[in-house]
Amino acid sequence: MALELDVFVGNTTLIDEEVYRLWLDGHSVTDAVGMRTQSGTLLQRSGATMALLHSDTMDQFRSCQMLERLLHTPHKLANQLLYQIPPLMRATLIEKYYEFDEAFVREVLGKKLSKGTKKDLDDVSAKTGVTLRSCRRQFDNFKRVFKVVEEMKGALVDNIQQHFLLSRKLSRDYAAIVFFTNNRFETGKKKLLYLTFEDFAFCAEQLIQNWTLGAVGPQEDDMDVDLDREFLQDLKDLKVLISDKDLLDQHKSLVCTTLRGKITVFSEMEASFKALSRGIVNIAVKLMHSKDVRDFFIDLVEKFIEPCRADRWSHNDVRLFLTQYANSASALDAFKHQLLWERYMGTVRSCVLKMYHE
Repeated sequence: MALELDVFVGNTTLIDEEVYRLWLDGHSVTDAVGMRTQSGTLLQRSGATMALLHSDTMDQFRSCQMLERLLHTPHKLANQLLYQIPPLMRATLIEKYYEFDEAFVREVLGKKLSKGTKKDLDDVSAKTGVTLRSCRRQFDNFKRVFKVVEEMKGALVDNIQQHFLLSRKLSRDYAAIVFFTNNRFETGKKKLLYLTFEDFAFCAEQLIQNWTLGAVGPQEDDMDVDLDREFLQDLKDLKVLISDKDLLDQHKSLVCTTLRGKITVFSEMEASFKALSRGIVNIAVKLMHSKDVRDFFIDLVEKFIEPCRADRWSHNDVRLFLTQYANSASALDAFKHQLLWERYMGTVRSCVLKMYHE
């Protein structure tokens, strides 16, 4: 009986990046072969037959599957001797394995990385167009990174980069995912759907740098995952800005005097100043409660962004107002919480400016 056997012999493990991408995207061997031959140029250039291309694709998929357990712990991939992978290729394999689809991450951002959420990945796959296999890989990556770094001391981005050998940019993105998961921020409500993952990642970076324990603690005890609860409790002292009528009027007067002639919606700003100020300060006052922390982004949209949009504020109008609003409060003689105010408003200003899409 005649047998046909395809044999691949080599020392260096080489993975075609296109095939690796198809494997990461969750395609079958048959689908991957079809995609590789779609243009027809591959077969023409190489002179390979369809059977040979199918064997090559199957062999590379098999190599990817064998490497996957090592990709779960990138340091093991870097130090093992079984697969001879050039350093540049090894870095590429790790980076691409941990990359994710923005459509997918927006669906799960802020949700608990639990079995219940994983069971819903069929619906997420159907909604986003990301294959179920790829959704599971990305979800498991999020969960794996979260479990490794959630209790670590030190800077969150550095911990992720050092333990998973990712680029600085991708490490920052994972830091945002870990931070949102840990604090369970609401991101999926209808009013927030216009915001991209990049918007949220930027805001996460601001919150980590300014509102966490790591923002004020000694370097060796940095905790970038948890919000500084003492700071959030102290924010209730800012209520004086809206509860003291004289202080509120002085604040409004300073802002209006400075912005007259500089802001295109001056009349609208003057008329809505007190409502906007109450909105901003009330967000601060309520952050002592966990539920209100989770609703932080919804509150920013409802109490500030939507009213400004309704009055057709430009992005520059918002920037000028928030800058002067923050600076004027710090200049009030009767206001005694300047450092607390600056720590709060610096982050709120940055987040609102990122979230304000005209």
